[in-house]
This record gives sequence, C-alpha cells and structure tokens, in this order.
Amino acid sequence: RLKDEALCVKIDNLHISEVTEKSISDAAKWFNDLEKTLDKRQLKIAEHILKEINERLKFLLNVGLDYLTLSRESSTLSGGEAQRIRLASQIGSGLTGVLYVLDEPSIGLHQKDNVKLISALKRLRDLGNTVIVVEHDTETMENADHIIDLGPEAGSKGGEVIAQGTIKEITANKESITGKYLSNKFRIDVPKKRRLAKNGRFLEITGASGNNLDNVNLKIPLGSLTCVTGVSGSGKSTLVLQTLYNALNLALNNNKSRKIPKPFKGFKGTELVDKIIDIDQSPIGRTPRSNPATYTGAFGPIRDWFTALPESKSRGYKPGRFSFNVKGGRCEACEGDGVITYEMHFLPDVYIQCDECKGTRYNRETLEIKFKDKSIADVLNMTVDEGCEYFENISNIKSKLLTLKKVGLGYIKIGQQATTLSGGEAQRIKLAKELSKRSTGRTMYILDEPTTGLHQHDIKKLLEILHTFVALGNSVVVIEHNLDVIKTADYIVDMGPEGGVKGGKIIAEGKPEEIVKIKESYTGKFLKPLLN
Repeated sequence: RLKDEALCVKIDNLHISEVTEKSISDAAKWFNDLEKTLDKRQLKIAEHILKEINERLKFLLNVGLDYLTLSRESSTLSGGEAQRIRLASQIGSGLTGVLYVLDEPSIGLHQKDNVKLISALKRLRDLGNTVIVVEHDTETMENADHIIDLGPEAGSKGGEVIAQGTIKEITANKESITGKYLSNKFRIDVPKKRRLAKNGRFLEITGASGNNLDNVNLKIPLGSLTCVTGVSGSGKSTLVLQTLYNALNLALNNNKSRKIPKPFKGFKGTELVDKIIDIDQSPIGRTPRSNPATYTGAFGPIRDWFTALPESKSRGYKPGRFSFNVKGGRCEACEGDGVITYEMHFLPDVYIQCDECKGTRYNRETLEIKFKDKSIADVLNMTVDEGCEYFENISNIKSKLLTLKKVGLGYIKIGQQATTLSGGEAQRIKLAKELSKRSTGRTMYILDEPTTGLHQHDIKKLLEILHTFVALGNSVVVIEHNLDVIKTADYIVDMGPEGGVKGGKIIAEGKPEEIVKIKESYTGKFLKPLLN
C-alpha cells in the first residue's frame, strides 16, 4: 500500500510492510531481538518506542491472539477475536479505579480461549479496577468473587434479585435456577444413543479453501444434529456459513441474493436436501411495526377472529380495520405506531408515546369491539402465556402462540415491538416460525452459536427444539462452543488445531465418544469430563 520511498526505510533489513506481515508471536520475537542489532545511538532513540510496542504485543499474546498478522483487516476477524482485541487495548491502558462492564465476553470463545479471557479479567481486577460481567458461562461464574442472580423467571415474572454472594451461597440457595445448574441438581443429559446418518447418506463439500481453510472436505450426516466446533478463528464460520450455506443457497433455494460462496471444488448429496435455512440472530424487523405476532403469522387469524364478532359485523368492519398498518382502524395521530418518532440529528431517534391513543395504536371506535372483555390492543399487550389461555378454544391462533411458548418465549408480549427484542429472542422467534411450518423432513437448518445470551435453562429448551427438527428427518448444523450443546450432538466436526494461519483443517470428526480419544482436539479434552 505504500510508495517506494516509504519502503526504502528499513530496520534490520525489513521495511514496514514486511514487519506488519508477521504474526503477533513472530513480531514480538523480532522486536525483542532488535536490542541486539541496533547500535547505541539507535537504541537511545528507540528505547521508549520499543517499550510501548513490546507491551502492546504482550497484551495481545496474553489474550491468545498470537496467530493474527498485524496487517489483518479488522473486518475479517471473527466475533471472539474482535472482542479480545478490545479487551487487550483496555488492559494495555493500565488504568486503575475504573469500572468495566462486559456483556457476555465469552461469546465466540472456545473453552481453551475462555481460560485466557478469565485470567485477563482477573488481571484487570488486580490492577485495582472493578469488573462487572453479564454472563451465562459456568466457568466464569466459578471464578467470580461475587455473583448476583436475577430471576426467578423471565419477562414480567422476573426482575428481582434472587441470590447474591459467593458461588457457595448461590448453589445453596433453593430459589435460584442458576444455583441448581451450578450444583448439578438440574442438568442437561447426554442422550442414550447417537443417531447415525439417515440411510447412511452424507452431504459433502470438497476442497473448500476460503480465508484460512486448507483444502477442507466437509461431510455432514443427513437426518442428525451435527456440531462444528474448534477454537476461535479456526475457520468454522467460513466453512459452514460462507461456503456451505452460500453454495447451497444458490443451488437449492434459487436465491438471488448472489452472496458468492468462498472457493471450493464441488459438492455432492444435495439432491437429498430440499431447502437450507440459516437461523441467525439478526433482528426480525427494524421498525416498531413488526412484532412476534406479525412475524409468526398469528396476527392474521387474530384479526379475522375480531372481524367475525357480531359487533364488528353489525358495524361492517373488515379485517383491515384491525390492522395498524392501513388507514381505517388505526390512530391517525401516530399512524398506528403507538409512538411518535422525533429525529434528532446525529443522535439516536427519540420515541415518545402518542397522546391521542396512549400507545394503543388504534382509534376509539376500533377499541370498542371486545372479545371476552378485551379489545385488540389489550390482546397485543398480553404475554404469549396469557394469549394461550385467552384463545384456548381457537385452534389456529393457539397453535401459533404455542410454538412461541415451546421455544421458551412465553414471557414476551404478543405485540412487542421487534426493535426491543434481544438477539437470542429474535433467533428463537425464527425457530418458532420454522416449527409452525409443515415439515418436509428434508430441510437443513444452520445455526451459528444459538446459545448466545441463553441461560442453561433456556439451552435445555433450545436443544429440545433442535432434536424435534431432527426427529422429523431434517438435518441441523450448529456452530457452537457450548459444551452442553456439543455433548448432545450426534456428530462432531472439530476444526483446528489452532486459530488463523495455524487452523483451517478438520482435525477430528465422528461421535462425541470418538472425538474424546483424539489427542490433538482441544474440544475432546474439555468434553471428556462431561461424557463420563
């Protein structure tokens, strides 16, 4: 990227581009050895600069990023890598008396990297800082000095501090669900037997070589739950999302999104799959108008039901009357948004509740139509659990709401604005939508770290759904670091051995019991105690 003039300046016979091409571990060694090659005058000039450089490289080594090259573009980093670079820069600032708040720092980290992350957080603490971590990871909890457990459940049934104190006090607390999982009173069981590939058929991708992949051949057994594991930066997302998903998306879904898959030589077995679906954590809608009811398709039948009531028939109302997206039944002051948006230049938008309808989204006439004493606005304000009871005799609405309840979202409101849902919630709403469709038994679902933001109790529910998909004959591929998910998988593809340039190979594949026997596999090492 630099002009020839700039590249003429060399230290120890290397110009700046050659130095930044080095990996962090090589660069650290090179800068350390410089003292021997520089003369006295040069050393005097370089003294402070070298001290800074060496310290910064040391922090990156401490969080386990020795394999990255210094010139690597930040857009190509995996989620776990980017998170640790930000952490390294904080430790590097050497401040004391700071309060750090981290939201789930273990996302995208393999157990092996997690150990490094925890020691980095302890180093922040030992410098005299306070560290607050929002976390579901058991290992982080075991290392904490003080735990605060919120609950007892989610949504309107939560919001209280259930237990706080050391890990012993949490496990002794009878109210705390977290405590029960920590003390193994509740646990996620290992399945008695592993499913084999349906009729011995596999979907194969050969010679994948995108990013850091090293001519990899991936085999995925159909009709089972496959887990793709490996340390952070070993090429899991590249292989599964950017190669397998994009290639099949073009071939099967006839998708015009034109996301070009990373290079690979060929695939076989695609005739056994009829569609491929990636269920990720992107929001289900970016406007306050989309909500769980509209997304899962429950809102249509609810409106039809209100239209069929005698009162609305006598007034001649059509289903459009009960929609907040078209003129007629909605409040015109806020155009059915329930809130009025003020755009603040250079600041995030401000939402203020509408004065006319007080946030109900509908005008007075529409709200006069009631079923069991509740108007359509009251229905949108119910939680899914309440909705299931309220519509218990109306099967087409109840079945849609039940799928939301099954994925553990009984606590969200039926009309909750999509902008206020967390990533994990959005992902589970998508799962619910898939559950409510009729299954062909030949679909492949891909999930990238679905346990992000989930408590073990929720992971249990999530696994039940994934195994439901598989029981119907579908194939599920999960990229995951969470050992509870990995131990229930039928088939594991473990990538590694390390991250970045030292990764990109498949080092082990087979049932969890077989992975444990392979020495090179870090995943096997951490799995072993859980299977016994």
